[in-house]
Amino acid sequence: MFALAAVTTLLLALPARADEAFITSQPAEMLSIVDLATRKVVATLPIPGKPAGIAVSPDGARAFVTSPDGKALTIVDAASRAITLRVEVGGGPLGVAVHPSGSPAYVADWYQHRIVAVDAASGAVTGEVAVGQSPSGLAVTPDGALLLSADRDSDAVSVIDTSSLTRLATIPVGARPFGVTIDAAGRRAYAANVASNDVSVIDIAARTVIATVKVGQRPYAVALAGGRAFVTDQYDSTVSVFDLETLAPLATIPVGDYPEGIDTSRDGAFVYVANWEANTLSVIDTATLKLVDDIPVADGPRAFGAFIRRTAR
Repeated sequence: MFALAAVTTLLLALPARADEAFITSQPAEMLSIVDLATRKVVATLPIPGKPAGIAVSPDGARAFVTSPDGKALTIVDAASRAITLRVEVGGGPLGVAVHPSGSPAYVADWYQHRIVAVDAASGAVTGEVAVGQSPSGLAVTPDGALLLSADRDSDAVSVIDTSSLTRLATIPVGARPFGVTIDAAGRRAYAANVASNDVSVIDIAARTVIATVKVGQRPYAVALAGGRAFVTDQYDSTVSVFDLETLAPLATIPVGDYPEGIDTSRDGAFVYVANWEANTLSVIDTATLKLVDDIPVADGPRAFGAFIRRTAR
C-alpha cells in the first residue's frame, strides 16, 4: 500500500503536458516545435520547399505544412514529430486550414486561384474550388459548414460551402487581405488588409463588412483572445490591439522585427507572434498587454495559420 501511495503521489506530481507551437521557418526550411510551458524548442523537423503555412488539427493529432516553392503539403504526426505524407498539390500552396473533424485539410493555391481539399489520412486530393486571385489565409467556421478564403489580389473574401466545395459568396473587403480569422461563435470574421492598413470585420451570416478598424502598417494576421483582437503589423514591428465589442484601439505592443503569424493559447492568457526578421516567437500577456518573452526559433519564422497544438492534459 505504501508503494502504491508513493507511485500515485509521483504521478500526481508529474507536470502536465504543455501546449506546443509549430513554427514554420521559410529560409531555414524547418519546422520548430516549442514547448510553451518551458518556452524552449524541443524538436525540429526539416521541411523542404520553403514552408510557410501551418495548421494544427483541433485534436492535436496532425500538423499540415504548406511549401510554396515545393508545391506540396506535408502532413506531420504531431506526437511523434514524423512526416507521414507529402502531397503534391501543384501551383503555390500558401494558406492552410483544417476541418474541425480533423479532415480534410484545405490548401490555398496562390498561383492557380483555387482551394484544394486533401484527405488527412490518405493524402488524396478529394476536390477543389475556384476562388479569387491569389488566395492566402483560410479559416473554417467552428461547425465546419463554411470555409473563408482571403483572396489577396481580388480585395475580397470568398465564402465556400465545405460539403459541396461550392463558392457561395464574395465579400469585398479592404486592400490586399492576407490573414482571415473566425471567432469562436462562428459569427464574425476578421480580415487583415496589408495594403489599406486596416482590418475588415465581417458578419458571416449577412456576408457583409460591418466595420473597418485602422491598425498599423501592413497588417498580416489576426488572433482573438479575451474579447480583443491582436493584429501583427509587419512594417511597424508591433501588434495592434482593439476591443471586439467597441472596436476601440487598446494598445500597440512592440515585438520583434517583421511580425507575421499569430495565435492564441488555449486559455487565452497568451498570444504568440512569429517574427520573420528577428527569428523569434514573441509571447504577449493578454491581461497586461505586455511582451513577456522572446523565444529563439529557426531562421525566418512565418507560422502563417493556426500553429498552436492543444495537447491533452
